[in-house]
Amino acid sequence: MILPGYVVTMAGYNGWQNRQLEAALDAVPDAVLRADRGAFFGSILGTLNHLLWGDLMWMSRFAPERAMRPEGGIADSPGLCEAYGDWRAARRSLDGEIEEWAAGLDATALAGPLNWFSGALGRDVTKPMALCVVHMFNHQTHHRGQVHAMLTKEGLKAPVSDLFAMPEDV
Repeated sequence: MILPGYVVTMAGYNGWQNRQLEAALDAVPDAVLRADRGAFFGSILGTLNHLLWGDLMWMSRFAPERAMRPEGGIADSPGLCEAYGDWRAARRSLDGEIEEWAAGLDATALAGPLNWFSGALGRDVTKPMALCVVHMFNHQTHHRGQVHAMLTKEGLKAPVSDLFAMPEDV
């Protein structure tokens, strides 16, 4: 389905996108980050927190030595980090872990199954590891797109998100 090079590329893309979001959000007032915008996870910060929570959850399955399973379920995810600065620090740390994990991943691991208990489904699940890895990166892109839309609607400049525009040195 996918090869390790894809995972490395997408891990780099994830980090690049999140660093661009940080640059766009650093000067945004807290009230703007917390304003309920009618999005599925409410606010910009709530959506960012959900995305961080999801990445922590997937990484706790892919590489439990690199990431601890986050507390709570999906409904609790928007409140993962109380403050933007806390989110920023946690995001930076996890992005580094994702990139290191991706760099050490091999085709054999990607070809195997992943087994876990899904709180969302309330049961044990077994799926191909490659499918789950693709899902994690797709989930990231989906929710960053929501943040992009919220920034744009607020009249703020959202970062470029085109994969082909990613710098070569990322």
